[in-house]
Amino acid sequence: MRFAYHSSMCKPEFYLPLAQAAEAAGFDSFSLPDSICYPQESDSKYPYNDDGNREFLEGVPFLDPFALTAAMGAVTSRIRFVTSVLKLAIRQPVVVAKQVSSVAVLTGNRFVFGVGLSPWPDDFAACQIPWEGRGRRMDEMIDIVRGLLAGGYFGYQGEIFQLDPIQLCPTPSEPVPMLIGAHADVALRRTARVADGFIHAGGALEDLLKIKGRIDELRKQYERDHLPFEYHAMTQEGYSADGVRRLEDVGVHEVVVAFRDVYAMEPDTKTLDEKIAELNAYAEAVIHPTR
Repeated sequence: MRFAYHSSMCKPEFYLPLAQAAEAAGFDSFSLPDSICYPQESDSKYPYNDDGNREFLEGVPFLDPFALTAAMGAVTSRIRFVTSVLKLAIRQPVVVAKQVSSVAVLTGNRFVFGVGLSPWPDDFAACQIPWEGRGRRMDEMIDIVRGLLAGGYFGYQGEIFQLDPIQLCPTPSEPVPMLIGAHADVALRRTARVADGFIHAGGALEDLLKIKGRIDELRKQYERDHLPFEYHAMTQEGYSADGVRRLEDVGVHEVVVAFRDVYAMEPDTKTLDEKIAELNAYAEAVIHPTR
């Protein structure tokens, strides 16, 4: 079992020492959220909490995950960095491929590319990207990013994107794992068809097992069940050694833990020392006994 630390959109100055502390404590990964902006007015709903309220994100500091990965990678040597998840479809694929390639090279292949669709039309409007056709756009973007990261010249002719053959330099010496985080059935199909893994957005173990069963079924249909695939999960079971063992038994590969409920709309008043103490206590109580 691997363990990922999610910092819950902490103060920007906390990230580098937290990455160092998480690595020293034995965490395998550092989980990074993504958000472009917060609209002044919107009727959009958040899909991953009970009431759809998105006000818990207003005024919350989000750093660009590519810039943050490069900075944290420079002060660490082992821990991986996982975007959980980057809103891929609101971006430009060649630029994204260059960013992914750069951070993968700079960190020595310690970057894991978790992607998803933004659930909000506001993001698409702010980035001047059509909301319509976003699923097809994301499919083509995954193809393009993967093709460019492979090295050599790559061109593409799709419904949305047309790209004459180009080459990125440098590209990473190992493939960058691409994971998908979303719960709609069309997203699970995409995950089974093209992804190297799935990122669970949080919730009950029963829900995770249903999703995992569906993805496993679809991977067999697409004849991809022989390929490596990893499940990342944030559930209550991840906060105890016995719970982690249960997750391992059902096929989870990486447990994601956070020590603040961002949906509660409570200010983050913990000091850096308090946050480091939390992750160290978790490592002593859960990580070390399960290894």
